[in-house]
Amino acid sequence: MKDVPAEIAPGVVVETPAKHPFADYLALTKPRLNGLVVASSAAGYYLGQSAADPVAMAQAVVGTALVAAGAAALNQVFERDTDAMMSRTAARPLPGGRVSSFDATVFGALLSIAGIALLAVKANGLSAALAAATILIYLIIYTPMKRRTPLSTLVGAVPGALPPLIGWTAAHGSVSQGGTALFAIVFLWQIPHFMAIAWLYRDDYARARFPMLAVIDPTGRRPARQAVFFSGVLLPISLVPSFIGLAGGAYLAVALTLGLGLMWLSIRFAATRSVPAARMLFIGSITYLPLLWIAMIANKV
Repeated sequence: MKDVPAEIAPGVVVETPAKHPFADYLALTKPRLNGLVVASSAAGYYLGQSAADPVAMAQAVVGTALVAAGAAALNQVFERDTDAMMSRTAARPLPGGRVSSFDATVFGALLSIAGIALLAVKANGLSAALAAATILIYLIIYTPMKRRTPLSTLVGAVPGALPPLIGWTAAHGSVSQGGTALFAIVFLWQIPHFMAIAWLYRDDYARARFPMLAVIDPTGRRPARQAVFFSGVLLPISLVPSFIGLAGGAYLAVALTLGLGLMWLSIRFAATRSVPAARMLFIGSITYLPLLWIAMIANKV
């Protein structure tokens, strides 16, 4: 971020150059993260449907994306002070002084309400309820916990894993084994992914006084163990879709290969606890999930 100074004093609001208002409001929705939400909810819907209905699928995915975008905007309202302390987030619209807290709150609330309403009207009440739960857990439980305990990472993985379940229930009408498996896969995947991010940006998190494992354990042993443990648990869980008739043998082979690769990257990170190893784990994790979705969709039974 070239418009952010090299050092940022805690609590100082950094004024950044004006951008187009559309770009700032788009940034509030965290579009890169929301892209993964769209892919996950679309995968969940496709896997949960019995007959192809592209219009209904698009409505469910848009509803989920609106909820995720609204939650992201509201989260930035709550964390505008800590965002201003971290170099990687100081240029965001709120700490940068380009969007007011009131405007961001209204924007986030409207997106969230629109998304829940769309799911309730065009899908079903269960998917809308899960979307509402996503917002509540993310904002009311996870966001305050980030300032208090490293356990917030596990709590934050719950709303992060709900988009594929929202898509599934929008199509299937119930959670069932398939929806539970999709939720579990994304929940477990997030932990090694988060541990890599936390290690890469541990100085930023320390500056903002977030008690991440990478901050309270500067040796890196605890976050590394978490990455290895959860990638290890993810490996057999990622195979479940083949055993419950959701995907076939080709998916099983792909999931096994991807799972072993992610576990190897986690072990490598644990062995060295270096920035390059953390970066490789991060890259591996963001590659893992899209490839897993593609394999599962392509080999749907």
